[in-house]
Amino acid sequence: MNIRVEDIESAEERSSIHLVNEAAFGGSEEATLVDKLRADGHVLLSLVAELESGIVGHILFSRMWIKNPTSALVSAVALAPVAVLPEHQRQGIGGRLIRHGLELLRGQGEKIVIVLGHPGYYPKFGFSVEKARLLESPFPAEAFMAIELSPGALDGVRGAVVYPAAFGV
Repeated sequence: MNIRVEDIESAEERSSIHLVNEAAFGGSEEATLVDKLRADGHVLLSLVAELESGIVGHILFSRMWIKNPTSALVSAVALAPVAVLPEHQRQGIGGRLIRHGLELLRGQGEKIVIVLGHPGYYPKFGFSVEKARLLESPFPAEAFMAIELSPGALDGVRGAVVYPAAFGV
């Protein structure tokens, strides 16, 4: 399996990514989110997992912010969505996409990544409810998690998270 950065110039690849997200989530909501974030210019990193048969997985990281009352907006990254074709799920593809994406973001100087996800899955990648406890979000606390790509990045950071409009929150 090969994991690589999405070819943003390829309409065929964008179409494959759309189909992977629809199949993985059983609907078009996440696929439409990816399209809107791309159109609005909020995408920081988009990775695909491919086999000889084509693209089987996708992960998207986009810009978001934390409205810290004592300073300006703090830049953060939203991990959403991560999708793997149903017939390829539970084979570690999603985990490889997450790990590779976090490593690339760290290399790009990003410091904070936030995810809304399954509390039994994301902690194994370093995400923590505890790291997100001082952040205000419209989501259930047990599924709202953060990871520091730079140690101490969340020290003194508190306030409401601000997602791009495409998220609809």
